[in-house]
Amino acid sequence: MTVSGDDDLMALKQIGRIVADTLEAMRKSIEPGMTTRELDRVGRAFMEAAGARPAPEMLYAFPGATCISVNEEIAHGIPGDRRIKPGDLINIDVSAEKDRYFSDTGASFAVPPAPRAVERLCRDGRRALWTGLRQVGAGKPLAGIGWAVGAFARKNGYTLVRNLASHGVGLALHEEPKEIATWPDASERRVMADGVVFTIEPFLSLGAEFAEDGDDPWTLYSQPMAPTVQYEHTVVATRHGPLILTMPGQ
Repeated sequence: MTVSGDDDLMALKQIGRIVADTLEAMRKSIEPGMTTRELDRVGRAFMEAAGARPAPEMLYAFPGATCISVNEEIAHGIPGDRRIKPGDLINIDVSAEKDRYFSDTGASFAVPPAPRAVERLCRDGRRALWTGLRQVGAGKPLAGIGWAVGAFARKNGYTLVRNLASHGVGLALHEEPKEIATWPDASERRVMADGVVFTIEPFLSLGAEFAEDGDDPWTLYSQPMAPTVQYEHTVVATRHGPLILTMPGQ
């Protein structure tokens, strides 16, 4: 969507804050021994208390309020009986709707004690996200995001998953502009309009280049198998740069 006035912006900020604070509440609740279903319940309770509805469940009949992926799972993991263990790498993806507006955020967390390489991967995953965010602004090329993230990954010895893209969001969970690459894409010619709303969500990895299907209709796995992180914000492109809607506590 494209923000058309203050009412749009206020509603987007509200749902952005809800998903960000939900993610933060889930992060604080992670404990070895708990199941991913128990962690999902924390997210559901937080969203429902704020008057929001989990978007994957609402739109796609996803079997959970949030997507929780562990280790070899890199996206769209189904909450269930899997128990979190020390050293696990967990990705949480939170998207929700309130008053017809949608927002989307996500982050990866290493459960202590984690290998130094995984801790570094998490740190650099956040840096990769901010590298992409710095390319956002009205009139700028969408391709600049992927080229900047790609240069960061190459310089620091990482790969990028190249079939999980960013996307427009706002009045739907997935809308125009669709398929925004967070890797170098020479075919990308689009320019960011003033007020356009979309996600940035690079998948940074210690070797994976693609996500592949597993045994269920949802969970995606790294190919080749390697530790992989995702960090995601919903942003508005403005003349002054990115307006980030999914910072906790805003």
